[in-house]
Amino acid sequence: MSTDQPPPGQPPEEDPFLKRPQEPPPPSAGQPPPSGPPPEGPPPGGPPPEGPPPGGPPPGSPYGPTGGSPYGPSGGSPYDSAPPPPPPYGGYGAGYGGTDPLSGMPPLAESGKRIIARIIDWLIIAIPLAIIGIPFKIYSRATEDGNDFGDTVNSLNGGSQLVFQLITIVAFVAYDTVMVAKNGQTLGKKWMKLRVAMLNDGSTPPMSQSLLRAIVLWLPALVCCACLWPLLLLILILVDKPYKQGLHDKAAKTVVVSVPQ
Repeated sequence: MSTDQPPPGQPPEEDPFLKRPQEPPPPSAGQPPPSGPPPEGPPPGGPPPEGPPPGGPPPGSPYGPTGGSPYGPSGGSPYDSAPPPPPPYGGYGAGYGGTDPLSGMPPLAESGKRIIARIIDWLIIAIPLAIIGIPFKIYSRATEDGNDFGDTVNSLNGGSQLVFQLITIVAFVAYDTVMVAKNGQTLGKKWMKLRVAMLNDGSTPPMSQSLLRAIVLWLPALVCCACLWPLLLLILILVDKPYKQGLHDKAAKTVVVSVPQ
C-alpha cells in the first residue's frame, strides 16, 4: 500500500468522499414551478424591462425629457394647452349681469314704438272682451253707478261680474304669454317691428319667463291698479338705464329690441 498523501489544502481530483451540490431534477409535465420570489433582472433572451432606459429616454420617448409624464415635466392634463371653450351664448355678449349683455344684440326698441305696440295689444284683447261682457251686464252697472268701464271691472261684486274679471285676467295673461313664448312678438310688437328677447343671450323667452313677464305686466292693472300700474311701468321704461326695462322685464330678465329690417 502506498503511503503517499495529497498535499495539504488541495483535495484530490475525483475524490469519492467530496460532497457535490445536488442538481435539481428536470421539471416534469404537470409539475408546478418552484415557489419563491422571481429572480431579479431580465431573463436571458427576454424583452427589455419597461420604463425609461438608464441614462435618460431616447429622442421621441413618451416619457418626456425627464422620464416623467407624457404630458410634460409638470405631469399636467392634455387639456391644459387646449384653446378656451367658446362663450356659452353665441354672439350676444357675456351673459346676464356681464360687462355688456347687449354686445351683438339688435338695438333697444324706441319707447314710443313700445307704447304704440302696447296700445294695439290692449285693443286686440279689450274689444272682444267688451262684446263678451254684454251678457254679464257690465254696461248697465256702469250706467247706473255713473262709473267708467275700468272702475266697473275693478269694483265687481256680483258672481257673474267676478267670472268676467277672471276671464279678463286669463285673456290678457294668456295672450301675452303664448305670443311672446312663440317668437318673442305679440301682434302689436310684430307690426311695430319689435321683439322681446332674453337679456343674457337674445333668445326667445321660454314659456316660464313669458308667463312671469305677463303676470307682472297685467295682473296688478286688472285687479287693483288700472291706471297707476301702467303709468308706473311706463315711467320705469323711460328712465331705466341702460336696458329700458319695466318691472315686468326686470322680473323675467328680458329686453325689447328692434327687429332688423
